[in-house]
Amino acid sequence: MPPSSPSDPARINLLSTIEVNYWCQTLNCTETRLRNAVLAVGPLAADVRGYLSR
Repeated sequence: MPPSSPSDPARINLLSTIEVNYWCQTLNCTETRLRNAVLAVGPLAADVRGYLSR
């Protein structure tokens, strides 16, 4: 089960360790991959999900 839900489920907050852990588990990726995806496409979860699924 993923850690507690993020405060804004539409955006990925890289400043919160809890949220980074949540998104890494939810999107099945490493923290590095998550951070690179957010740098590439921005913090919107839908955009990051699409980027990671390429």
